[in-house]
Amino acid sequence: MSVRTPTKAVQAMSQGWPLVTDLLGGTDAMRAAGKQYLPQWPNEADDAYKARLRTATLFPAFARTVDVLGGKPFSKPLTLSDDIPARIRDWCNDIDLQGRDLHAFAASMCQMALAYGLSGILVDYPRVSGLKTAAAERASGARPYFVEIPAASILGWRSERVNGVEELTQIRFLETIAEPDGPFGDTEIEQVRVLYPGRWEIWREDQSKPGEDKWVLVEEGTTTLPKVPFVPVYGKRAGFMRGQPPLMELAHLNVEHWQSKSDQQTILHVARVPILFAKGLGDSEIILGGSSAVQGDGPNADLKYVEHSGQAIEAGRMSLLDLEDRMRQIGAELLVIKPGNTTVAQTLADNEPGMCALQRIIQDMEHALDRALGLMAEWVGEKMAGTVSIYQDFGVSNLAEGSLNLLHGMAAGGKLSDETLFREAQRRGVIRPDVSWDDEKKRMQQDTKPAAAAS
Repeated sequence: MSVRTPTKAVQAMSQGWPLVTDLLGGTDAMRAAGKQYLPQWPNEADDAYKARLRTATLFPAFARTVDVLGGKPFSKPLTLSDDIPARIRDWCNDIDLQGRDLHAFAASMCQMALAYGLSGILVDYPRVSGLKTAAAERASGARPYFVEIPAASILGWRSERVNGVEELTQIRFLETIAEPDGPFGDTEIEQVRVLYPGRWEIWREDQSKPGEDKWVLVEEGTTTLPKVPFVPVYGKRAGFMRGQPPLMELAHLNVEHWQSKSDQQTILHVARVPILFAKGLGDSEIILGGSSAVQGDGPNADLKYVEHSGQAIEAGRMSLLDLEDRMRQIGAELLVIKPGNTTVAQTLADNEPGMCALQRIIQDMEHALDRALGLMAEWVGEKMAGTVSIYQDFGVSNLAEGSLNLLHGMAAGGKLSDETLFREAQRRGVIRPDVSWDDEKKRMQQDTKPAAAAS
C-alpha cells in the first residue's frame, strides 16, 4: 500500500465529499461535472445537451446554508479565559501566521466541519536550526501556530487507547507546497506528511519512475512534543476521527433541484417559442408580417401557431418551490432545540439531549480549540493554556423560526429579495396576513427619508 493511498475508512467516509466540493464551487463547478449531476436524456442530441448544460444555473441552497449556519456562532467574538498565558493570548491575534486571528480561524473550521463532517487542526512549529537555547529560539520569533487541515487531505491514521483516552499514534495527510521555479515562477509539489509522537516524515513521489505510484522518504525529523499534534473537528461525529456531513441530505436535494430547474428552463424555452403549423396550403408562399396574408388552397386549409398549454410549467414551478422549502427545513433542523427550551442556559442545564445540533457542534469545536491551545502550550513549556468560549444562544423553538433565520441570512447576503423575505415571513405567521407588501414598502421608504430641517 502506497503512503499516498487513503485507507478504507477514509474512502468510505469521503464518498460524499466530491459532491460537497462541487456544490460549494457553485454553477461553474456543477457545469464542469457535466453528466455526473445532470444526466443526458435518452435520444437527446449532444448539441442540445451541451446547450442545456451551458444555461443551467445552481440555486446555492447548500452553500448558503453552510455559510449562514456557520456564521451564527461567530456573530459575536469568541472569548478567551483569564488564565490563558500572555504570549499565547498574543499569538491568538495571528493564530496561523497568515494574519487570521483565532475567531476567524475557528469560523472557517466550523464551516468546513458543517460541509464535510470532519476537519482538523495541526499545531505546527517552524523548524529552526543553530539555536542552542530556549531564549535564543524565542528571540528568533519561532513559535507554534495552527494549520487548518481539510478533510479531503486526510489519508489515514492509527490510534490506541492511552489511560482510557483514544490517542493518535500516526496520521498521514496530503499537502501541497510551492517551490521557486526560475526567476519568477513557482512549481507546486504534492507531498505526504506523516506524524508520529515525537517525530515526523515527508514523502514525495519518485520522479524518476513516473506513473508507478512509488513514493520515497525525502525528509524526517524529531520534535519535543511526545504526542501527535493534531486535533479533529467534527460536524457529525461517527467515531474517533470519523465524521459525517450533517447537511448531506440537503446536498442531495440541492442536486435534485439542479436537475429539476434544468427541466423547468427547457420547458420554458419550448413554451416561449410557438410553432407555426400549416395545413392544406399546397405550394402557397408563406410570408410573415403585419401587412402580409396567406391564401389557402382548399376548405381544410389552416395556418396557426401551436403553443404549450402551460400546465406542466406550473407543476414544475410548484415542484421547485417544494424542494426549496424542504431544503430550508433541513438547514433549520440544526437550529431547533428541545421543545420548551428557549435559551442556551436552559439547553445547557437540560444537558446535551436538549441542545440543537449546531450547539453540540459548537461545544465540540470549543473542546477542539481548547486541546489545540493545550498543544501550543506544551510546545513552549507553559503549564496551562486556558479555554475558549463561543457564542451559543442561537437556538430556535421550531422549524418555521429556524427556516426564517436562514431566509434572513440569504437576504442579507443578496441571495433573496426583500419582497420574498416579507412573503415568507407572512407565510410563517410572523407578519399579519392583512399587511400588503406594497404598503410595507411605502412605509420603509418613508422611514428612510431624511427628517425635514427645523425652521
